[in-house]
Amino acid sequence: MSYDIRELFARLIKCEAGGEGENGMKAVATVVMNRVNVPNGEYLRTGQGDLRKVLSQAGQFDCMTSILGGMPNPQTIWANPPEQIHYDIADWALAGNKLLGTAWSLWYFNPFQPACPQIFPRNGSGSFATSVEQHCFYNPTRLYFLT
Repeated sequence: MSYDIRELFARLIKCEAGGEGENGMKAVATVVMNRVNVPNGEYLRTGQGDLRKVLSQAGQFDCMTSILGGMPNPQTIWANPPEQIHYDIADWALAGNKLLGTAWSLWYFNPFQPACPQIFPRNGSGSFATSVEQHCFYNPTRLYFLT
């Protein structure tokens, strides 16, 4: 089933951060739109400023795949229909809004531990910026711009 871009984005927000409260969902939405609008590097090359391409880039969002680690993924965009709050946050992000603290972040993840690592991904292209709820957020380093 093909969703329009607003619905696809709302589904991703719910699936990736639905349990993180409004600020957690806004932070994730900010990262997604940062990838859409980044002026250079890997995400510009692969996403080409297209939200659908950014969301469907392989290996980026666990909710966008039905198989994870060789097992069926029970938490996907297809199994998580959005509610009004998810559409509202998608609209907020699509209008160009950003959550303070994540305004430049290109990555996030839940480390399932109390502290956030200082570098993510492992190649050193991101540096810790802030945490929002259980997710850690990372701004690009100089290395990212060489990718």
